[in-house]
Amino acid sequence: MTTPPKIDSALREKIIAQPDVILDDQDLMQALVDANSQSLGGNIVDLRGIAMDRLETRLDRLEELHRSVIAASYESLSGINQVQRAILRMMDAVDFQQFLNDLQGDVADILRVQSIKLVLETRQSDTKSNHAFANISDAITVVVPGFIEAYLTQGKNTLARDVTLRKIQYGAEQVYGDAAEFLRSEAALKLDFGRGKLPGLLLMGSDDPHQFTPQHGTDLLAFFGGVFERVMRRWLA
Repeated sequence: MTTPPKIDSALREKIIAQPDVILDDQDLMQALVDANSQSLGGNIVDLRGIAMDRLETRLDRLEELHRSVIAASYESLSGINQVQRAILRMMDAVDFQQFLNDLQGDVADILRVQSIKLVLETRQSDTKSNHAFANISDAITVVVPGFIEAYLTQGKNTLARDVTLRKIQYGAEQVYGDAAEFLRSEAALKLDFGRGKLPGLLLMGSDDPHQFTPQHGTDLLAFFGGVFERVMRRWLA
């Protein structure tokens, strides 16, 4: 004996004709699964329901992973675009004064940092000429030989890396000047100006403690530092 349908015949025919409407509706399917679980009773284990729950959990994890990968890809593309724009702006300078002005202005804005400083070591015999060189712009800080290595290693018995990313409580006033108290992270790019020349250091200071941390990649900043070295060699020549 056939059990008579308990729902409206028109609605029943519509569901039979278009079952995908129900299958594609997540809330409706969840309601049907819950109703099925209730009809089974508390003493019956619904293995199919357990399997479905596990599949849904795995699907949620995959979707979250997918979103994370996409977000990381966009962040990487954004970083590449920033560095490329900063390099092009840096290379537009027609003289050294403009180069330094752009470094503290447009280049800093493009890289979204609050301060960019160029640190140059000088020997005692070159003090006069190097101070004159530094007086061109407050973007340059002249220091004694060995300062850069000590600044990068912070007294630790390690070799200074080409790119150092770290959080800071505040910036070094000797280098950053008045902006030092507002800085919470920095990127330090060690510069090689060629044989026989003392090293240099390019510092980028940010008021965001999460902008430069040891967990971040250094490839883009290493590339930027390599370009900066070559541009500086041209000006130093």
